[in-house]
Amino acid sequence: MTDERPIGEDDLQAFVDGRLTPGRLDAVEAYLAANPVAAEQVRLEIEQRKALRARLAFKGSEPIPARLRVANLMAGRRRPSAYRWRAVAAAMAWLAIGLTVGGVAGAWVGRGTALPPGQEATDAAGDAIAAYRTYVGEKLHPVEVAADQEAHLVQWLSRRVGKPLAAPNLTRQGYRLIGGRLLPAGNEPAALFMYEDERGNRLTLYARSGGAGEQTAFRFETQEGVSAFSWIDQGLSYVVSGRTDRAQLLAVAEAAFKEFESRAAAGKSKL
Repeated sequence: MTDERPIGEDDLQAFVDGRLTPGRLDAVEAYLAANPVAAEQVRLEIEQRKALRARLAFKGSEPIPARLRVANLMAGRRRPSAYRWRAVAAAMAWLAIGLTVGGVAGAWVGRGTALPPGQEATDAAGDAIAAYRTYVGEKLHPVEVAADQEAHLVQWLSRRVGKPLAAPNLTRQGYRLIGGRLLPAGNEPAALFMYEDERGNRLTLYARSGGAGEQTAFRFETQEGVSAFSWIDQGLSYVVSGRTDRAQLLAVAEAAFKEFESRAAAGKSKL
């Protein structure tokens, strides 16, 4: 028997997740057949979930560290309570990653729930999107320092922001660096690196000091057609912004994050 209740957002999300009862499934399928706009949105959501799940599969395949296995956690009961709480928190983090990859990859990236994102990340995303809107359409002066002076650009912006920065190589994602500029961020300076693909589409990487002692997962948001992934790592707030789909922008954010992590690891090995 078909469920006759009005179709709502919860029903569409449950359809994407494959959680509808047979009766409700018939009702939603009939609704989508009669509403091509909603049907297209659902189709895109399903495709994005598949793409995100594929990109996050590497995380789900990583083995759980020995210190987080049940036997070791049980043994930890004999240790001080502070140690036990740290171990339990770490185990819960790994469980969250497993759940994310297995069934809710889209929600993990879309809502930034792997680690609680601080207000700093939210504020940085808003500022970064505003900077994107201001400068990405400039024809003559989109940047202050061009990419042919990349070494000077990075050194200058690093000195002003107060932390070592880098302009990640995004050629595998189809983008080349065209330069960067210094921006105000309240009482602090911020850096903006701009990239362009072969069709002239541009995206930006924004970075500023912030979130000391905090690390967050990717947080996704869209404001009037401009999408952004933001995160905090190594005492810096990063935001990748562009007028592109979420899966492509996620690939860029991941590439930047991995390059920053690789550079940080290389720096530590030299100490």
